[in-house]
Parts: sequence; structure tokens; C-alpha cells
Amino acid sequence: MKFVLDVEMGEDAFGGDAARESGRILRYWGGNLHYHDFKPGDGSDCYYDSAYTDVGGWRIVES
Repeated sequence: MKFVLDVEMGEDAFGGDAARESGRILRYWGGNLHYHDFKPGDGSDCYYDSAYTDVGGWRIVES
């Protein structure tokens, strides 16, 4: 299996603050991953930046 994270940072990489925004997204969703079974097909399209804009998601896929 493979864990896939896809985050769209926009043309300006979160306004030039890509590291901070990416870290925020990872901390928030990392804390919620235990609610999922982590089987192929599981995932969420709910990654939000600090402006609450949908920027991507994660999924579990077969390798």
C-alpha cells in the first residue's frame, strides 16, 4: 500500500509561506488519521490552508 498526499500550493506557493502552510496542514490532518482504516480506497479531500481553502487531499492506494 501507499499513502499519497497531494497539496496544491497555488502559483505563489501559499504566498511565499509554503513551509509554514504545509506544516500546518500536516499537523492538522496527521492528528486525524487515526479515524481512518488505512485500507486501499480510504482518503479525504479535506486539506485546508489557513484561509480555509480546499487545497488537496490524501488517499491510500495499492502499490
